[in-house]
Amino acid sequence: MNFSFASGDASRARADLLIVPLFDNELTDKKKQPKALVSCDKKLRGLILKSAAQEGFKGKVEQSLLIHSHGKVAAGRILLLGLGSRTRFTPEVLRLACGRAIKAANRLRLKSLAFALPVVREEEEALKAVVEGFELGAYRYDRWRTTNKEEKAAARIEKVSLLLPDGVKKDKAQAKAHDPIVELARRVSIATNWARDLVNEPAGTMTPTALAEEAKRMAKEAGLNLQLGDRKKLEELKMGMFIGVTQGSKEEPRLIHLSYVPQDAEHARRPAVALVGKAITFDSGGLSLKTADGMVDMKTDMAGSAAVLGAMSVIAWLKPPFPVHAYMGACENMPSGTAYRPGDVLVSRLGKTVEITNTDAEGRLVLGDILTWANESKPALMVDLATLTGACMVALGNYIVGAFGEDDQAVWSLLEAARGAGEELWRMPVTELQKDALRSEIADMKNSGERWGGAINAAMFLKEFVGETPWVHLDIAGPSQSPKERGYHGKGATGVGVRTLVELVRRRTHELEQTTNG
Repeated sequence: MNFSFASGDASRARADLLIVPLFDNELTDKKKQPKALVSCDKKLRGLILKSAAQEGFKGKVEQSLLIHSHGKVAAGRILLLGLGSRTRFTPEVLRLACGRAIKAANRLRLKSLAFALPVVREEEEALKAVVEGFELGAYRYDRWRTTNKEEKAAARIEKVSLLLPDGVKKDKAQAKAHDPIVELARRVSIATNWARDLVNEPAGTMTPTALAEEAKRMAKEAGLNLQLGDRKKLEELKMGMFIGVTQGSKEEPRLIHLSYVPQDAEHARRPAVALVGKAITFDSGGLSLKTADGMVDMKTDMAGSAAVLGAMSVIAWLKPPFPVHAYMGACENMPSGTAYRPGDVLVSRLGKTVEITNTDAEGRLVLGDILTWANESKPALMVDLATLTGACMVALGNYIVGAFGEDDQAVWSLLEAARGAGEELWRMPVTELQKDALRSEIADMKNSGERWGGAINAAMFLKEFVGETPWVHLDIAGPSQSPKERGYHGKGATGVGVRTLVELVRRRTHELEQTTNG
């Protein structure tokens, strides 16, 4: 989409659709009605307010009202978009609303729209939310559709005119100040949509090798360093847990290491941020086989790696004054005559031995070796993203990420970054009280404990491989895919984590610059 800024009377904005967002008190209180609503309603001789009253539109969250302009204003149609209570407003409310709006516009096969930016305190955050809502809401995964050709070929929104709030005049300085925000939002959205593509792609074509090729292509475009490893490399690194998981599949495993290193020598020596993504491209459960229904969506078990890849594509553009590394171990978990078995003991890269009690608890095994490897570079912060446990979904549902970690500052930095990005994280405990659940009779630990506290048990397992490094584990099993259309989400992959990781790096950059300049 092409975004531009404009000001002046909204009724004169030329577009196929004019969108006017409204809080729930702006229809009834004439003193608070935005000029965009007033001018358009006046030219339609009160039709907008009259229609709103008749249709029960009160500006509540998720409400919308489409009105034909009948040529009375420059735009062909007007869409009123409910934002709910101003006191409860967050940029995410606007992001979700814009997602709904762009879906409606695309269903009407429109090509251009004008959006009257609301007057809110969080001006920059709101602008970013608008752009992201449009870009994310317009996403569709239809690569494999051969039917509905008309729908695939249907016009999509190409131009978006952002109408500056009441009293703000358009000038070059104003537009220039907004441009970096729009560009950041666009890049984050494109990266998130790419992550969605990777997750939505069938496992038969999104193999470990294919995922590595996607990383290679992105690294070349973004100017990142890339190292790829095969099974031989895993053996050299003594990643016994990773090797154990992958040995049942004919697909070759891939070790992926992406790195951004600042050109400034002093900045390059600073401690890095390490991002680790779970990259099981298909999880059958291995010999502890999943049910048929439980296997249907297991192409999504690499959503953590997709989020890390998407974030790295934006981080390369941001150029933070410290290194950022990304690590992924890509493989399939399949049943065969060569598959690892319940009762086997695997030796990790760290040297710890692990008794296998459930081959369907494979993600933590691969992550354990990858976390050990990433930790050897002594990063300042390590974050992993993984579709790790159904237990976390039971606890937090489909839209909230579980955040595990003992370092308060590290966890807080992720919670704040997620809040700024519009993604929902909730801190979960990492407690020694659950350690007995992983106690083995024959090895240092086992890979799966009792049912109770399953998400905590998984986090406790990972904790064994991070040492004293500040570390946060994000269990994205629920939010990695949406069960239904919601705001800017469609049914399927969400790309969760991309925005949070980018915001984390942005905030660390700002904090470091403040410290240096101060």
